[in-house]
Amino acid sequence: MNQRFYSLDVFRGATVCLMILVNNPGSWGHIYDPLEHAPWHGLTPTDLVFPFFLFAVGNAMAFVMPKMEAGGNSFFWKKVIKRTLIIFGIGLFLSWWPFFKWDGDHLIFRHWADPANPKAGVRIMGVLQRIALCYFFASVIAYYLKPKKAFLVGAILLLLYWMICVVANPSDPYSLGGWFGTEYDVKILGLRHIYQQEILNGQKVPFDPEGLLSTVAAVVQVIFGYLVGDYIQKKGKNPEMVNGLFVAGVALLAAGFCWDTVFPINKKIWTSSYTVYTTGLAMITIATMIYLIEFKNIKGGLSRFFDVFGKNALFVFALSAFLPKGLALVKLGDGVTPWNWLYKKVLVHIPGPPENGSLVYALCVITFMWAICWWMDKKKIYVKV
Repeated sequence: MNQRFYSLDVFRGATVCLMILVNNPGSWGHIYDPLEHAPWHGLTPTDLVFPFFLFAVGNAMAFVMPKMEAGGNSFFWKKVIKRTLIIFGIGLFLSWWPFFKWDGDHLIFRHWADPANPKAGVRIMGVLQRIALCYFFASVIAYYLKPKKAFLVGAILLLLYWMICVVANPSDPYSLGGWFGTEYDVKILGLRHIYQQEILNGQKVPFDPEGLLSTVAAVVQVIFGYLVGDYIQKKGKNPEMVNGLFVAGVALLAAGFCWDTVFPINKKIWTSSYTVYTTGLAMITIATMIYLIEFKNIKGGLSRFFDVFGKNALFVFALSAFLPKGLALVKLGDGVTPWNWLYKKVLVHIPGPPENGSLVYALCVITFMWAICWWMDKKKIYVKV
């Protein structure tokens, strides 16, 4: 049964919209707490955005997997490898873009590996790169295994990740300085190619929140999303499906909460409890949206607003990173660029706490990106990879 679920499109679009919101404040120094990531352990609304998007990737995978299976192994591998390389390549391009940076009054080339600084270079991993890797491994698991076995593999990966964290450093496995993954990220990717902005004891230290080892649990997020999408398709639009989805979501939410007592919920090292907990929240959210949109037919401006984002999700997310970084090279004086002019010259003067102007600017960015997506939708332009 291959029914269209408009609610899943809205869910994906809302997630992309929130990703743009949290990535484009007027000032990184003035952000309301819910729009900040948790400093380390714990969870904020912002920490739900990335796992929800990976969950949506898995949902979408479930709807195209029958076509993959019908096409056979050659078609599957060609499609998956091509898509993985394109998404990873776009992410890597955005890490390097705009290829130049200001050094005083001069523009200098951003070297892949800075010859003058052994710690400076282009970061290899990032949000899109992690999405690409998660999509690849989850696709392979979903293609070659039945749903029950895919679930089992996901559960094993989460338990193995937990076990390795503890075995690698029994005394302090979950701290910024004690987490085992950074050592391997440095060895495999190189110090100059990983994120180095986390603060430990007042000093910036190397640690990549989209590192290789923490990607293991993120892969399971996509697997769970795929399993939910497969379940939705097979059950169809009926109350039993929504009830089952909601109950399972509550069960995973409780399981993640309990696991948090021994393996803390943490986005930056993407702990197994974080995967389980956020999957539960995503399932409850989708069950609620299916009930309201598909059954109660509650559709309006808000659902249409988010749906437009979902139709060009990858494109608009990449554009929201491409434009600010590129326009940052154009100096208009006093730290003003064409991209931040509205905030620096207008919105920063909004009355009240400085977070007000910063938030309004982020909403303006969303409106601008939505206008582009709306125009593309009207012209039937959909960027697919």
